[in-house]
Amino acid sequence: SQQPTYRVALASSVFGYAVMTLTMSATPLAMLACGFKFADSATVIQAHVVAMFLPSFFTGSLIARYGVLRIIAVGGVLMLGCACINLAGVDFGNFLIANMLVGLGWNFTYVGGSTLLTQTYTPAERAKVQASHDFTVYAATATAAALSGVLAAQAGWTVINLSAIPLMLMIIAASSMLLLKERRRVTQAAE
Repeated sequence: SQQPTYRVALASSVFGYAVMTLTMSATPLAMLACGFKFADSATVIQAHVVAMFLPSFFTGSLIARYGVLRIIAVGGVLMLGCACINLAGVDFGNFLIANMLVGLGWNFTYVGGSTLLTQTYTPAERAKVQASHDFTVYAATATAAALSGVLAAQAGWTVINLSAIPLMLMIIAASSMLLLKERRRVTQAAE
């Protein structure tokens, strides 16, 4: 019964982390190719890191207020926005805003996925489920980091951003479908 919830939690954490890593790691390369200076890239990455971690002071409250599935879906939408802004142009503002969006989107998808994961196991299963989740997340993230330079050089900035779109659409669709399923269950229980 918890399998769909586990899959949504895992997809949110894995795809959110991998897309953020791929985008963030390739950004300085893309900016260099567009003629920006190191200081410009440093400013974008600094803003990105702030957008990743500063919201953590509020993410738990947002999850408590709006529900974890909504926060995961919003994270997917923010990361989709990142890809669209990156695809729309290569001005400094595109890089800056897109990297802030992917940072905030990562916060919502990763914190949301990790929170949702806690609803999927019994106390006896906890260590095994958490370990498999973390291993999968970090293996995907390491792969994304390793591929970012190769993809930037071989496929280009456009392909990197296009690759994020189906993954974010999956997160948005999966969390929305699970939310609707839970709503139906609550409505049926109330009748």
